[in-house]
Amino acid sequence: MNRREVLRAGVAGLAAVAGCLGGFERQSAWRDPPLVADRPDAVYVPAVSEGMAMYGTATAGPYGVALSYSYPHRFWTMTGGERSKTVVESDDSLHLMVSLWDRETGRVLPLDGGIELEVSRDGNLVTQEVAYPMLSQRLGFHYGTNVALDGEGEYAATVRVGGVSLRRTGGYAGRFEAVQSVSKPFAFDTDDLYDVPLERLGDRAGTDGALAPAEMSFPLGVAPATTDLPGRHLGTAESGDARFRVGVVDDTDRFGAGGDSYLYVAPRTPHNGFVVPMMGLSARVAGGGTETFAGGLERTLDPTLGYHYGATCDGVAAGDEVTVSVDVPPQVARHDGYETAFVSMADVRMTA
Repeated sequence: MNRREVLRAGVAGLAAVAGCLGGFERQSAWRDPPLVADRPDAVYVPAVSEGMAMYGTATAGPYGVALSYSYPHRFWTMTGGERSKTVVESDDSLHLMVSLWDRETGRVLPLDGGIELEVSRDGNLVTQEVAYPMLSQRLGFHYGTNVALDGEGEYAATVRVGGVSLRRTGGYAGRFEAVQSVSKPFAFDTDDLYDVPLERLGDRAGTDGALAPAEMSFPLGVAPATTDLPGRHLGTAESGDARFRVGVVDDTDRFGAGGDSYLYVAPRTPHNGFVVPMMGLSARVAGGGTETFAGGLERTLDPTLGYHYGATCDGVAAGDEVTVSVDVPPQVARHDGYETAFVSMADVRMTA
């Protein structure tokens, strides 16, 4: 089913509320779809699965960039531990999404500074937004926002990526310093938008699980598999429904001075294994009644570990107790199915 078929079926009396939906009249066509009423504090299957379509891909310096779109839809933003809902406005035309990855390694790059998205028509600015860093069950980590356009026709979207302030290690050291931008032309047509699939999920809605990732021609931000992580794997623990992979690398040459080992945490979502970025993490290591490390874990980009949180320490010996604390939950916007997870996050503990 697509949105046009839903409208023809008269869902929620749209014809009575909005009048003719031909051409570019939208109004109630952009009302929020159903939302699971009794949502768990965990990842869950949403009430509706909305598809997406591509406007194309491009390159901007070291980055691969994909521009995709879907219906305008709600999402939730985080400020500290507080969650806020962003609703669909009556003049929103579509939800624009930008995916960003390193062209050399194929790794998706969650950048704390975000991405600026500018839409113009015939050389005139239509809208300029800072695209939100987001998590969705279909697209994983991406940047997106609802945008209002000036009717059907030809546009250009300029994606601007700022210089990266995150710590970078290994082959990423010294990379991603310069501001990069690329412009991608696209045509907005409501018939194309209405053809994007939309599926009500019935009895599956609200259950433990997640929608399958979309099959796209670009990376979706899947975290490295445990078997691909370097060093010693100390264990996996859960907090706020996120899975924390914790490990130690004893060769610290590429991670900086200050200790004999590098302690890292590589969180990911359950079910789809997407990277969970933009947290504030700290850790403690204790053994034999002595605390050998206590401090913050820095957000870091690494070609092998991907986006992770880490710090050098004096070593982690067998039998040491490792405690990881979530000081700030992920400051990333969430689509349906992720908005109630990764909010209240208890300490995780494991024995090396």
